[in-house]
Amino acid sequence: MRQFLDIGTGLPTANNTHQVAQSVAPESRIVYVDNDPLVLAHARALLSSSPEGSCDYLDADIRKPEGILETAAGLLDFTQPVALMLMGIMGHFTDDEAYPIVSRLQAGLPPGSYFALYDGASTNEAFNQAQQGYNDSGAVPYNLRSPEQFRRYFEGLDLVEPGVVPIVQWRPDTEAPDTEQAEIYSYGGVARKP
Repeated sequence: MRQFLDIGTGLPTANNTHQVAQSVAPESRIVYVDNDPLVLAHARALLSSSPEGSCDYLDADIRKPEGILETAAGLLDFTQPVALMLMGIMGHFTDDEAYPIVSRLQAGLPPGSYFALYDGASTNEAFNQAQQGYNDSGAVPYNLRSPEQFRRYFEGLDLVEPGVVPIVQWRPDTEAPDTEQAEIYSYGGVARKP
């Protein structure tokens, strides 16, 4: 992959998408999307590209996926595969919002593109209760989903092994993750658009 559309990017940190991609393929083109003014200010100050590639930032709302795709098409070549990344963002939406957003974004990708997603999972009762307490506090709610609900995001796509699993089990550096150390209740997956 040489083109990446990272939506809901959040504040820039170390090893951002463009840094990782361009360390392998300097010609990679990355478009970050967020609608937080603080993220925008930091992105403009901190995100810089390799000379061979490009790194751009869109101030856009994921609830308007067609607008994101239209603007990103001016920065990325949508006649070639694009990697769509939704990392930890879809939990901010209800099922009635999340699945249509993802479906509309996927529909705009050319064949051969990849889709990667992870989010919080409802696989631990104590975590579920803590999240509900947070949601009940008046904060912006975050919706946990079951493994079956995660699989819905990938319908019609070809899942990459090991499929939709806890993120600590997705191609770990070691043979098996240390389950005592790996108490992260998030699921994710990667799939290819046929």
